[in-house]
Amino acid sequence: MSNKTLAIIKPDAVKKNVIGQIVTKITEAGFKINGIKQVRMSKASAEAFYEVHKERPFYNELVEFMTSGPVVPIALERENAVAEYRKLIGATDPAQADEGTIRKLFAANKAENAVHGSDSDENALIEIGHFFSKSELI
Repeated sequence: MSNKTLAIIKPDAVKKNVIGQIVTKITEAGFKINGIKQVRMSKASAEAFYEVHKERPFYNELVEFMTSGPVVPIALERENAVAEYRKLIGATDPAQADEGTIRKLFAANKAENAVHGSDSDENALIEIGHFFSKSELI
């Protein structure tokens, strides 16, 4: 049985032009890409996407960062997708991330950490729906 997760290549990684390297790491880890596109999030879209963090002190900076440049949302599928993707990307703080993880390789710091990953199966489906219509997914 497989399940789904959402990856987002964040503005810092897009600006560094490492989209291809990150996608390669993802596919080499056994993930199937069901949808991928490059978009520029509006403030309203970013606020809605990160609404779960609205009361957290970093919310406004996160919204500002995610709207500062294009992002690449990717709908992924594989067995145990959420946990496997989170293992692949590493800790939020790249200084604490394991060697070879996406954040260890491509993130600058805890705020500019290259990628997003869903934190649960339920949120993965909601997050995928935020970026992709059914017709955009295979």
